[in-house]
Amino acid sequence: MDYLWLKYIHIISATLLFGTGLGTAFHGWFAHTSRNLNAIVVVSRNVVWADWLFTAPAVIVQPLTGVAMALMAGFPFTSGWLILSLVLYVIVGGCWLPVVWLQIRMHQLARGALEINRPLPDLYFRYSRYWFILGWPAFLGVLGIFYLMIFKPDLF
Repeated sequence: MDYLWLKYIHIISATLLFGTGLGTAFHGWFAHTSRNLNAIVVVSRNVVWADWLFTAPAVIVQPLTGVAMALMAGFPFTSGWLILSLVLYVIVGGCWLPVVWLQIRMHQLARGALEINRPLPDLYFRYSRYWFILGWPAFLGVLGIFYLMIFKPDLF
C-alpha cells in the first residue's frame, strides 16, 4: 500500500476515533444528566455499541498506519514528536480501557434499575463521575496527538 492510501486510512480512523469519542461523550453525558432512566438505558447501550463498532477498530488501525507511514517517510523513531505522540496514545488508551468497562457497567446498572422500576443506584453515579473524569485526559491527549502529527515539532 502506498503512503497516501495509508495516510487516508489513518485520517479516517483518527476522525472516527475522535468523533465517536466526542459524540458518545456528549450523548452519554446529556442522557446521564437528564436522569431519564429510559433515555439513559438506550443511550448507554448505543455508546457501548459505538465503542465496539467504531472506536475499537480505530484504536487498532491508528498505530498500524502511523508506524507504517513513519517507516515509509523515513522518520526516526527517536524523534521527540513521535515518541511523545506514542506516549500520549498509551495514556489515552489507559483512560479509554476503564471508560469502556465503566460504560458497560453503567448500562447494566441502568438497565437493571429500569427492569425493577427502581432509581439508579449510587454506584451508577460514582461510575459516571469516573467516566467523566477519565474522558478529559483522553480528549486532551488526542488533541495533543493531532498537534504533534501535524506540526512535528523538534522537541528533543
